[in-house]
Amino acid sequence: MREAAFVKQNREKWQQIDHETKGRNIPAETLADNFIELTDDLSYARTFYPKSQTVRYLNQLAGRYFINIYQYRKREKGRFLRFWTQEVPLIIYRRRKFLLYSFIAMLVGVLLGIFSLEQDSSFASLILGPGYVNQTLENIESGDPMAIYKSSDEAPMFFGIATNNIRVAFFAFIMGIFCSVFTVYILFSNGVMLGVFQYLFFKKGLLFTSAISIWLHGTLEISAIIIAGGAGMILGNSLLFPGTFSRSLSLQRATKDAVKIVVALIPVFITAAFIESYLTRLTEMPVYFNLTIIGLSALFIIWYFIYYPYRLNKKLNGTTEKNQVVSKP
Repeated sequence: MREAAFVKQNREKWQQIDHETKGRNIPAETLADNFIELTDDLSYARTFYPKSQTVRYLNQLAGRYFINIYQYRKREKGRFLRFWTQEVPLIIYRRRKFLLYSFIAMLVGVLLGIFSLEQDSSFASLILGPGYVNQTLENIESGDPMAIYKSSDEAPMFFGIATNNIRVAFFAFIMGIFCSVFTVYILFSNGVMLGVFQYLFFKKGLLFTSAISIWLHGTLEISAIIIAGGAGMILGNSLLFPGTFSRSLSLQRATKDAVKIVVALIPVFITAAFIESYLTRLTEMPVYFNLTIIGLSALFIIWYFIYYPYRLNKKLNGTTEKNQVVSKP
């Protein structure tokens, strides 16, 4: 069929469809029928008149109709809730080995910090700073070992700690782009500081006293840093071992998962900062008060980041990796 005959045959239909695109209350059935008509005509025109004005016109018209159809799409309900109850847990389960690697990196740092302080008592000043160590020793001598947490007002302390923790987590995550090297360094160095700080109190016979104060907020804070480090390792692994994907596509997929993990950690960091600023300073509170918060924090981390992802994956995908449907790698 000649192009002129094709246009003459369908002109009135296209004009009618073009007119309907300007309306606001087009029935969904009409939208669908017209869109099918347009795409059929567009396909025909592209085949027989590939560089004609007819193709350009039909392409523009089909584009406007697609926008109208898209506007009719119902908004996805429960997206926020599903992010926390499905998306993040399934990503955590699928990427769980990187969280383990992150934990190991920090644990090695903790053990090295303990070993180094045992070998050289001046190592604490080197890692924590002489001013911080001297103030801590003075607090121990005065009978209030945890007075360091009372050194500033609650609100400024809260914002400062929350900002700092989120910054550390962000760097642990984003530095994964350098093949995970800097992520491992951040985890390792924080592990060394943690090991030195705890062992310093151990050598003074105050391990339990320090632990029930430090881990009051540290259970959430340290766990979140480890998980953020795992997110950074996801990035690094995507570049080192892209598998069957190109490195750019592998990085794109990994970034999507890693960012969701880091976003999910923000409430954890804020909660940890609140506990450190407002509760850790209450050193006169009964021991069971601290142990209850530490226990609840640990239960949350274990349940949401370990047990629940496993149970959810098993429920949705079965017990074998090869049968996974929802959480494809």
